[in-house]
Amino acid sequence: MQEIKAFIHSLQLQAHPEGGFYREMYRSPTMVQAINTPNEKSAYTSIYYLLSGHDFSSWHRIKSDETWYFHYGCDVLIYFFDAENGLQRIQLGLIGKKFQATIPANTWFAAKPLDAASFCLVSCIVAPGFEFSDFEMGKRQELLVEYGQTQENKDIITSLTRN
Repeated sequence: MQEIKAFIHSLQLQAHPEGGFYREMYRSPTMVQAINTPNEKSAYTSIYYLLSGHDFSSWHRIKSDETWYFHYGCDVLIYFFDAENGLQRIQLGLIGKKFQATIPANTWFAAKPLDAASFCLVSCIVAPGFEFSDFEMGKRQELLVEYGQTQENKDIITSLTRN
């Protein structure tokens, strides 16, 4: 617990609406025209993101690609629904021996640390850049209707939503 608090303090992280703690580290001054939007956006943004062992990143989606980079702590399991509505998993970290993964734009995804007694620290790069107006938090009942075809899907959706 002390190590988690030390990281939150030293990296100046704040609570994130989807769960965990974050801090924006960079917002590109280069502006790009994002597809299907009239507004220009930063070419990319990056954050530090920390999840404690008992916390999780709730089901959500954004309108840009998001790449996760593992830095420290226990492995993190990222769940997402693929183009055929199949539940997929990516394990980032030392045990999984995978250190980065990209979630395509408009994909529902969630994440949690694999060790409840630990935490994970990652960076997330979003391109075109992240805007909270492009962020959609998943609603449990809607996700269950769309993706709850199996008991496993129902259990994972329920365990990784807050509503």
